[in-house]
Amino acid sequence: MPSRVVVKIGSSSLTSVEGGLNRDAVAFFAGEIAALIKAGCELLLVTSGAVAAGFRAIGYSFRPKLLHEKQAAASVGQALLMQAYQEAFASHGITAAQILLTRTDFCSRKRMNNASMTVEELLKQGAVPIFNENDTVSVDELKFGDNDTLSALVANLVKAQHLLILTDTDGLYTADPRNNPNAIRFDHVGEITEEIYSIAGGAGSSVGTGGMRSKVDAAKIATRGGVPVFVGRVIENGDLRSAIEGRGKGTYFDTELHSLPMKKQWLGFMSTPLGTLYVDRGAEEALVHGGHSLLPVGVKQVEGQFHAGDVVEVLNLEGTVCGRGIVNYDDEQLRRIQGLGSAEVIRTLDTVHRLEVIHRDEWITLK
Repeated sequence: MPSRVVVKIGSSSLTSVEGGLNRDAVAFFAGEIAALIKAGCELLLVTSGAVAAGFRAIGYSFRPKLLHEKQAAASVGQALLMQAYQEAFASHGITAAQILLTRTDFCSRKRMNNASMTVEELLKQGAVPIFNENDTVSVDELKFGDNDTLSALVANLVKAQHLLILTDTDGLYTADPRNNPNAIRFDHVGEITEEIYSIAGGAGSSVGTGGMRSKVDAAKIATRGGVPVFVGRVIENGDLRSAIEGRGKGTYFDTELHSLPMKKQWLGFMSTPLGTLYVDRGAEEALVHGGHSLLPVGVKQVEGQFHAGDVVEVLNLEGTVCGRGIVNYDDEQLRRIQGLGSAEVIRTLDTVHRLEVIHRDEWITLK
């Protein structure tokens, strides 16, 4: 039994057919989580459902489409959602704590560290930290429905032993099982390839805004950070425990990687790149497979405006993302020296503090 588990519950699992909050569902999931806590697990919950829970309460007949309407529904629904969780967990003698985040919170290493310390204290006190995106102010997250991504970031942040993404389908299939009776479920995925992405397709439920593709995205982030992932259904008593123990109704995304240091997590999945560098095949090989730094001679194109110390994204000449790193030059300097050998760089620039464009210690491979 893993000691620390992150559970993500989607809107489709928490709301009724009409769109309101299904309190019986909330009580069921709280009971499943409480049973694991009593068995010795530390459980952290990432929940969707604020907009779905609030839009009827505020007076909308259908789930709203406009941003300000979604924000209004979320502001009502978040209170209803947390009230339901607090009452459900209280019946098991467990305190529920609310943590609202946006992607910008993860972009700041200081705020991320503060959030981590808060979580550790809540777990120490026996509470269940319940994370949700701050939909009332979070424009991007409302557009893309990224609570799946949030759950992966949280799992990496707290160094979880497992991430369970619960949804209304029992895992990833070779085709949509609702339309194709011959579709076969993947029990395990060892590597997330382009084929897996093409199979994942687009969004599914009309209640939630995430789909299987966003869950595969989340699985890639979590497994890259050393956290194995389960995507599937939990509908009967004991299903959550079965999912943790490898007998769940869904798909397992495996990883042999170790947990990334906090700096690498921030660099790879939480930072905001301010520029883009295109590199030749030799530089790509050196960065991705050779464990070397990026030198000016390998840079073929520079895009964006940035300063030394900013994060940039590195692409190969075909446009495929290789990774991210902290750059040692301003964009204007780098444009002057791109493609030059080391001796030419020294002659071109008055002062060279570090020859590397990106040092290998300030780099993470994402390919």
